[in-house]
Amino acid sequence: MIFTTVLQQVIILFIYIFLGVILTKKGIMTDAGARSLTDFVLFFVTPCVIIKSFMRPFDRSTLNDVLLSFLIAAIIHLFFILAVTLLIRSKDDAKRRVLRYAVVFTNCGYMSLPLQQAVLGDNGVLIAASFIAIFNLFTWTYGIVEISGDRKYISAKKIFFNPGIIGLTVGLLVFLLPIQLPVFARQVLSQPVIGLAALNTPMPMIIIGFRLAQSDLKATLKDLAALSAIVIRLALLPLCVLGGLYLAHVRGDMLVSMSISACAPSAANTAIFAAKYGKNPDLAVNIVSLATVVSLVTMPLLVTLAKIVSLMP
Repeated sequence: MIFTTVLQQVIILFIYIFLGVILTKKGIMTDAGARSLTDFVLFFVTPCVIIKSFMRPFDRSTLNDVLLSFLIAAIIHLFFILAVTLLIRSKDDAKRRVLRYAVVFTNCGYMSLPLQQAVLGDNGVLIAASFIAIFNLFTWTYGIVEISGDRKYISAKKIFFNPGIIGLTVGLLVFLLPIQLPVFARQVLSQPVIGLAALNTPMPMIIIGFRLAQSDLKATLKDLAALSAIVIRLALLPLCVLGGLYLAHVRGDMLVSMSISACAPSAANTAIFAAKYGKNPDLAVNIVSLATVVSLVTMPLLVTLAKIVSLMP
């Protein structure tokens, strides 16, 4: 039953991805259109998803879960960084940087959030919001340095004023501050947030479909280093995270939510940053695309395993 539920959601995501492929092949979705759609999702839809997850009455237990999820997400990212330092050692500088970034940073927004919502509801999104915040923190520090090879690109503005952090900050304020608005005002403010949050499933998947349509998966299938990185990203590290959480006595929604974020494919930012800093952008696009395709099989299996483990003593 658990596997069927997860598989059903992944199939739905795949249908949206396939739609993106068709739109691209027919010339309806262009590069400029995909960039605009990406910006819209990044700057408006994702923050609204996070804010919506915090639109609930305050309780101490939920706050404790949020704080704990920050800690766990930070530990997971540090573990990923240590793992790629030990496991990915290509002599090609640009290739090594792309592969390390692709393994450390998961698609915890586009691929993970729709699955979090389907499997765990708003509670899963609430926990995942902390993972996204930590993801952004590491992206604009370690990630930028790793893929660019230069510390000068680190910016305090990018670290603290990005969509994920802003969405989390607004969501926490909504959750923590005891402000009771009139019913009319509450509906006027909340409905646009809810409406935009509902776009988080179709839009990101269509964007991924656009990237898939432009990728060369055959080239990646012949690249042993890229294939190894995908196995590490989609299987080895998620299983280590799941085992570590179990041994640390983390159970319930916390274990499942963190496992979903950890088993997602490589972040779309891999391709964006590789192109920006001239670090083998073709490899980046191909590895993100192939990892996304393979994740349609691995994610249902790993999330099902996480659901089973979360109920174990």
